[in-house]
Amino acid sequence: MSKPALKIGLEIHTQLLTNNKLFSLSKNSTSNLSQRPNSAVSFFDVSLPGTQPTLNPECLLQGLKLATSLNCKINKISSFDRKHYFYGDQPLGYQITQHYRPFATNGSIKLLKRHYDKLSRDLTIRIQQLQLEQDTGRSIYKTTDGNISQIDFNRANIPLVELVTLPDFQNIEEVRAFLQFFTKLIKDLKICTGELETGSVRVDVNVSVEGHQRVEIKNLPTTSAIVNAIRYEENRQREILLNSKFNDKLINNSIETRGWDGKKTIHLRSKESAVDYRYVPDMELPLIKLNSDSIISNFNSILPKSFAESLDELMDSNNFSLSLRDAKVLLNNLEMLDFFKKCWELCGLPYKKKIINWLAHELVGSLTKSELHFNSNTIKVESFVDLIENVENGKITKGNGKLLLLHLVNNIPDQNRQILDLANEFGMLVETTDSKEIENIVKQVILDNDKVVKEIQDKKKVKKINFLIGQCMRATQGKIQPKEFEKYFIKLLHL
Repeated sequence: MSKPALKIGLEIHTQLLTNNKLFSLSKNSTSNLSQRPNSAVSFFDVSLPGTQPTLNPECLLQGLKLATSLNCKINKISSFDRKHYFYGDQPLGYQITQHYRPFATNGSIKLLKRHYDKLSRDLTIRIQQLQLEQDTGRSIYKTTDGNISQIDFNRANIPLVELVTLPDFQNIEEVRAFLQFFTKLIKDLKICTGELETGSVRVDVNVSVEGHQRVEIKNLPTTSAIVNAIRYEENRQREILLNSKFNDKLINNSIETRGWDGKKTIHLRSKESAVDYRYVPDMELPLIKLNSDSIISNFNSILPKSFAESLDELMDSNNFSLSLRDAKVLLNNLEMLDFFKKCWELCGLPYKKKIINWLAHELVGSLTKSELHFNSNTIKVESFVDLIENVENGKITKGNGKLLLLHLVNNIPDQNRQILDLANEFGMLVETTDSKEIENIVKQVILDNDKVVKEIQDKKKVKKINFLIGQCMRATQGKIQPKEFEKYFIKLLHL
């Protein structure tokens, strides 16, 4: 008998990168977590009597970018509502949101198996709605027992877009893939930093094993917390269903809200219904009226290419023919992607396929050694391509090529010189050496490393031949290509 099906839905709150807050002229402090508490606050943010909200159109613009990218229906008329609840960081006594008429509904995105290593199927995730709403203030607890708390209202009234999916996820890997897609999307659209750890993206998860009521898990600060909480909650519900065969009172028929303590989900409260929040239209804010057709066509003409389209372009065998891993490395660093494409245009046809290895592995490795990060000024395209071509055409060994690359990223003026001139100055050019001399070097290395040679011959550890080749390279200061030594090792060791 098959296991009861797992269904997962997500509610994602995204802080928007706007200049001002949602309903006031206060500066939006989303990207400045070190800002002094309560230094970016207006009278409206702390709910002083007599203040009224005024919609910041930039927030709506950012939300519409996201809605268009998620193939949502842009509603011609949307409105704001008051969601009533009391908490110290919400001084109004209600949150302004869009319960009845959100600005966008009925979206969808496709996640394709070829774009994600661990997906077992192509899937479509349906987006129920996108709505604009206020963020709350931030409670800061000064004692371990929580008796003393302070409130920072810098975060109050920061614009949020809440995204609600339908329960279309069937396993953890599908959730992980969607989160990768979504955080990449909002970064590319430049509407959010996309960082879960700083709270700019906050995720609540709805989990239900068939036969068990839906459980909402709140306050999940990282992708690993989301994954572990879903895994724990799935197992918890399956165990309840299994034991309920013997005691049907074990099943809780009410929808529950649970938290995550790092190890397990814990009961917080019974889930509130819409009635509990006493939603009413906010009469202080006018209706939003939009020409949805023109919005979608205008945004489609200016929005960046989708992640899926970009991946397909980079992986296309008739184009760049990159692996999924290398394509994602470039798409996660748009400066590096631009650099790669410039190198591709300049590089000779026989060497184009070598660019990605030199860029994503050798250059990044050199930068790591030098405690540097890649940017558009790291190395000149011309110098980088010159290096690749002269290593790949055999004029410089790969080992010396790596050393030259390390030198170039730390000595920017030398990037204006020809690579062969630089290699010649450092004595790094490949030398034409008599075959007898090469054979003698190999014989000497064999004599000096009899233990390694015995392992290669007796245990067939052929890969250890690379160690012997390395000894030869060291003896010749990298001036002879490794393949010259390799053929003599194969001959003399009868491999």
